[in-house]
Amino acid sequence: MMSEASTFLYFVRHAESQYIAGQERERGLTEQGHQDARTVASLLQGEQIQLFYSSPYRRAVDTIQILADRSGGIVVTEEDLRERQLSSSDVKHESFREAKQRLYRDPTYAYPGGESGEQARSRAVAVIDRILDKHAGHKVVIGTHGDVMTLIFQHYDASYGYNFWEKTTMPDIYKLQFDGTHKFVQVTRLWE
Repeated sequence: MMSEASTFLYFVRHAESQYIAGQERERGLTEQGHQDARTVASLLQGEQIQLFYSSPYRRAVDTIQILADRSGGIVVTEEDLRERQLSSSDVKHESFREAKQRLYRDPTYAYPGGESGEQARSRAVAVIDRILDKHAGHKVVIGTHGDVMTLIFQHYDASYGYNFWEKTTMPDIYKLQFDGTHKFVQVTRLWE
């Protein structure tokens, strides 16, 4: 049984989606992604989660929608929970992974038209702070993405970075516990 002062945030990284250039917001889940979203719902159904927030990107919403429906909740989208914008176009001269490594090595660096780690983390953590303030003592699901989730975790524990991001799966689930309003206690991975 949780103490009255504890708040639990369940970060659910979206399930598999088909990459389509220029369709970051609209691309939905693959058939495997839909199947995994049902597994996410079954896995978290017993947690008695009351509230659901998500990135506005369809793949993030779709991954937690079944759970919200089963729980009688609605998914509230928050623009600032969207995935980090890597750049305004494909990163030239570097592979995708090399580009990610560079961004994690230098949190102030941004590719043209993209966001630095500091920028993306700042906007996303502001939303998390509001959720913690508004829903202290509750259990809340956050539909998210690998990069922005890693940056949020990094705010609470500096050891989160590229290596963690690279090892996350689609989907993935992490349960963060906070005591009081904002005091981070621990993170537990729930997806195997």
